[in-house]
Parts: sequence; structure tokens; C-alpha cells
Amino acid sequence: MSAPIVRRCIWLLVAVTAWLLPGLASARADGGRVALVIGNADYRQAPLKNPVNDARAVASALHGLGFDVIMRENADLGEMLEAIRQFSIAARRNQVRLLYYAGHGAQVEGRNYLIPVSEKISGDDDIARKSADMSELVNQLGQLEEGTNILILDACRNNPYKAAGFKTADGRVIRLRGSMLNSGLARVQAPNGTVVAFSTAPGAIAMDGQNYANSLYTKHLLDHIGTPGLPVEQLFKRVRIAVARDTRRMQIPWESSSLMGEFCFRPAHGGACNGVGGIGLGIAPR
Repeated sequence: MSAPIVRRCIWLLVAVTAWLLPGLASARADGGRVALVIGNADYRQAPLKNPVNDARAVASALHGLGFDVIMRENADLGEMLEAIRQFSIAARRNQVRLLYYAGHGAQVEGRNYLIPVSEKISGDDDIARKSADMSELVNQLGQLEEGTNILILDACRNNPYKAAGFKTADGRVIRLRGSMLNSGLARVQAPNGTVVAFSTAPGAIAMDGQNYANSLYTKHLLDHIGTPGLPVEQLFKRVRIAVARDTRRMQIPWESSSLMGEFCFRPAHGGACNGVGGIGLGIAPR
């Protein structure tokens, strides 16, 4: 091969590498991203419509944003606990750790639980014994000294083993991700470097998205998660405004955050969040 051809091949390789590097840097310059995504719908009691679709769509979006995704659908308690164990191990090796859960959830004595599909639950004692303790996972992630933790719960805000829905003014029945209208998941004090996002406010109800392939909350989350340079707290604000608008303020998402820096799922040009240079790569200073 002649020298000019060799040089042209080298320059072509350099050009292709230069074109690819920004995307690779945005996905991995944060020291790695890992996500656990769970969608539970096929409950013996109070089955749901959308959580598996929600989880699949979120997992696909996160793959595209550089996350290594651990995915579970219609998981029983053993499968959920094993997935959480794998996620906890991977969390130590990654700077951005995300949990997305769609399905039933409940609170017992101030602790929040994610409910598996196959357990027969008849009361609060069963919830505590037969469900995954989300509060414990929040505490474990909070002990990590670096990085960003994001927990997104598109879950019922209430005990799912009582009344299952209500009628709107036009006669439509809305299935809830929850049941007791005066109950809900416990408030969470997000530890340092963590944001916990709920699909609705404490003591309120979350709709299961009867007219969409996804729940309203996840639909709007997917609409905005890939916006270049959008800080995560602004992302959740956009989702909150959209869900409140679409439900006429019957469902208003809520977050608890202790992030110290900016994180965006897709950094803008130069790795910034909304033009804030140097802290848009998913590592929140502590």
C-alpha cells in the first residue's frame, strides 16, 4: 500500500474517532452508569396495566443514555431481592446509580416497600415481611461517598389491597396504583447525593394510564429524559407540570433531593448541564 493511501486511511480513522469520542465521553466520563429497572403488573390482587410497558420503555431509554441496565418483569420476592443485591454490588463500581420501579408499593410504620407480584398479602405485617424494603436501599446508597443516586418510583402511593379505583365525572373508571385515598408512601429524606422521585405526592393517588401504553408519569418522564443539558431536578419539574396539567391537578409528582451539583442524563455540547461547565457529567459533588 502506498504512503499517500496509508496517510488517507490514518486521517479517516482519526476523523471517525473524533466524531465518536464526544458520544463515548458523555456516556462514560461519569465513571459508569448502572440502573435497576423493575416493572410489576401481574398481581394476584389488584393487577395493573402499564408497569411492564413502563419498565421496558425506561430500560430502553436508559440503554441509549449509557446505562448498564438490570431488568426484571413481574418479579417475585426472591427475584427482586436478588436484583437489588446485584444492583447494590454494581453501585459501588459506578458513579451514577438509578432505580426505576413501576408497580404496587406501600408504607408500613414510616418505611416504604416495593411489592412483588406473587405474594399473598392480607395486611401490613405481610407487606413488611413479603416485600422489598425501599427505605433500606435508600440508606445503603446514601452511604456511598461519591456519585449520584436517582430513585424513581412510579408506584402506588397507597396500600393496594383495599378499594382499587374511582369514577371520573364522565363515568370512566380510573385504576389506581394504590387504594386507600387517605394513605400513601412515607416521606423520604433523601441522603446526600440522592434524589428520590415519586409519581405523586404523599397521601395522594397515582393513575395507571388507562388511555396510554405507559402511565402518565412515565410517559412524560420519557418525553424529557433525553433532553440535552437538562438538569435532573428540572426534568422532574417538567414531568410534574405535565402530569398535573393532564390530570387537572389530581396527581402531582413529588421529589426529595439532596443533590449538591448538577446531573443531566444527556449532557449538552461540552459535557455541560444547561451551560454549566464541568459538573454536568453525572457526578454530584458531596
